[in-house]
Amino acid sequence: MITLDTAKNVLKKYGQEHILAGYEELDEREKVRLLSQIEMTDFSVLENLNIENRHSSKRGKFEPLGAVTIEDIARNRDKYYSAGAEAIKNGKVATVLLAGGQGTRLGFDKPKGMFDIGVTKELYIFECLINNMLNVVKDMGVYIPLYIMTSKINHNETVDFFEKKNYFGYDRKYVRFFIQDMAPSVDFNGKIYMESKSEISVSPNGNGGWFSSIVHAGLLKDIRNKGIEWINVFAVDNVLQQIADPCFIGAVINSGSQSGSKVVSKASPDERVGVLCTEDGKPAIVEYYEMTSEMRELLTADGELAYKYGVILNYLFSVDRLEKIISEKMPVHVVTKKIPYINEKGELTIPEKPNGYKFETLVLDMVHMQESCLLYEVERCKEFAPVKNADGVDSVDTARELLRINGIEL
Repeated sequence: MITLDTAKNVLKKYGQEHILAGYEELDEREKVRLLSQIEMTDFSVLENLNIENRHSSKRGKFEPLGAVTIEDIARNRDKYYSAGAEAIKNGKVATVLLAGGQGTRLGFDKPKGMFDIGVTKELYIFECLINNMLNVVKDMGVYIPLYIMTSKINHNETVDFFEKKNYFGYDRKYVRFFIQDMAPSVDFNGKIYMESKSEISVSPNGNGGWFSSIVHAGLLKDIRNKGIEWINVFAVDNVLQQIADPCFIGAVINSGSQSGSKVVSKASPDERVGVLCTEDGKPAIVEYYEMTSEMRELLTADGELAYKYGVILNYLFSVDRLEKIISEKMPVHVVTKKIPYINEKGELTIPEKPNGYKFETLVLDMVHMQESCLLYEVERCKEFAPVKNADGVDSVDTARELLRINGIEL
């Protein structure tokens, strides 16, 4: 752990000396916690507050991008499967589960993956995903390394849950947990907020921070020692997510692409999903709210939507390329938020309107930093059952119905 003098020098460099204002009033445990947090905080993100350095929201020229369609996959399934199975059996594939969030929108105050989606029996979101991986394990005859990204808020509870549930039958030797990196929260003048006299206000550094978090957790050495060349990253909230899919992996490898993304055909022009296309000639994700009406309605000569393929947060990345992206530094997005903080009297204050900035990296930038990305179309009803809301669209009920359609007992 860093010394007090070192911490003072770090804070002086970034104009954040106020963080230690109450240091002498802390007990020894609190002092250790604060110094440890200063050591682990990435203060360099504050440079993005400068107008010259802030990541521009201005986008480039978008153009549609085609996919390996469901029909293409059916015709080439044997070839894709063979290439993917070879990579998996040779230990060249790992998976990363992004599970740092809470189930707040479901009215659930625990890690989202702990939500029980069962009806007549227990069936947890984590369990659904592990079962999907176990299907591949059974088919391949080998276990696939699984790295699970938690957050400062839910790490202990997540690990304890997996222990209690005996990892849902997955061999625990192949599972590693790591905590997502946190970024400081600041006021509009760039001063870091404090949650207490001994704790800096921080928040997760966005879904694009998963690989840097792996590096900072010391797990890149583990990945390299295992000979892993490809990482399949996926989100916790899609209970039909098919992970380490041999056909998907094989299609990407055979294409020579640096990355791949599973996609679904949009249900309608106005569906609120990000679309994979190109931006200035490179793969990119354009969010639904960034699309113009012309883009949403544009049709091909066959009468299909030109910007057709929505992402489901299931990507395959080359480890070599990911390491280069880290060295090149990903863009940091500065977002306006409501940030709880302690005032001059030491009282916790909950703001009613935005009062500062948080810093995020986004996986869409990780995709855009690839030279190529293979779009791999999957059937919505078989691989896309998001659990985002308590009711309505993409809800617990819609996910349950899709699980039933796919023969999952609830």
